[in-house]
Amino acid sequence: MGTIQKLFNFSRTSVSFFALSLTAQRTWMLSRSCSSFSSETQAVNPSMLRHLVSKITATGPITVAEYMREVLTNPVSGYYVKNDMLGADGDFITSPEISQIFGELLGIWCVSEWMAAGKPKTFQLVELGPGRGSLTSDVLRVFGQLQSVLCGASVSVHLVEVSPKLSQVQAHCLVGENTQADEQRQHVEVCAEGGVIVQKLANRISEDGGAALIADYGHSGTKTDTFRGFKGHKLHDVLEAPGRADLTADVDFNYLRKMAGDAVVCFGPITQRAFLKNMGIDTRLQVLLKSCKDSSTRAQLVHGYSMLTEPEKMGHRFQFLSMLHPSRLSQPEEEKGGMARTRKKKVLAPLPVAGFTELGLN
Repeated sequence: MGTIQKLFNFSRTSVSFFALSLTAQRTWMLSRSCSSFSSETQAVNPSMLRHLVSKITATGPITVAEYMREVLTNPVSGYYVKNDMLGADGDFITSPEISQIFGELLGIWCVSEWMAAGKPKTFQLVELGPGRGSLTSDVLRVFGQLQSVLCGASVSVHLVEVSPKLSQVQAHCLVGENTQADEQRQHVEVCAEGGVIVQKLANRISEDGGAALIADYGHSGTKTDTFRGFKGHKLHDVLEAPGRADLTADVDFNYLRKMAGDAVVCFGPITQRAFLKNMGIDTRLQVLLKSCKDSSTRAQLVHGYSMLTEPEKMGHRFQFLSMLHPSRLSQPEEEKGGMARTRKKKVLAPLPVAGFTELGLN
């Protein structure tokens, strides 16, 4: 589903954190030919297959984007609607599920940008496509440990999920972690038009201030055919058993940068390895290892670190892109001295953008 993108957006009076599913656009057409649908496939998922055949027969060829939308989010038999697809027993796994460190570092990123925004009193943590709730859980744990830094800011949590199944899992995961028991969840359709969403976010940032952080597997306009399916953590024919496997495509970050336009400042894309190392993943790993005596847990931590950062695993496959309001990079001024008319202003350097600048931890 275009694995865990993280978008962080805030106005000058409130802060919002987003995790969003972005799927690269393709203009290929699916013809009426159903030769790829074997009798075995029809037996596996007849409801979705009949729906697709009926739709194509009635309206003609459909785009890959429309095919993905139907297969993944159809309210009757869509893959995201009916399944808990994450984890070892599912079809794929995401970075927050691999290691707690991933979510912790993104929590630090949120706090860093909140501080750079002038520490607004209202902080809305909004995640689109929150999976099992692991990322939000880890981010909230960081917030809890940094209460003195957050200075009493009013933090609220809002989850936007297309899957009723996962919505229940999220509620169970986050019980007791500042979520409202009567929280109303907004079910939305996964949108394949990632560029349009980025353009809208860029406009929002330009008008209200703030920043966005997008993370996913992708490229800088160098790849073509990346449309593929996953089932049981293995590649799966995209036309076989529609509705029973995940469909995905790499994000074209060059396209997203173009769609962001000139009203915002873009950083990246840089590799996940570079971003996490800039955020201090090595230091955090060592802290966790020193405080952990269980050999199994220590091995898990090291394995998770390797999965997230090694170039041949997720380290280079995943990319991070940030969009900032131009004022974020302006030089703040600090007033000094006595009377207002005699005050002198000291020019300060803008705060570095976390993740895109190496942190000085020594």
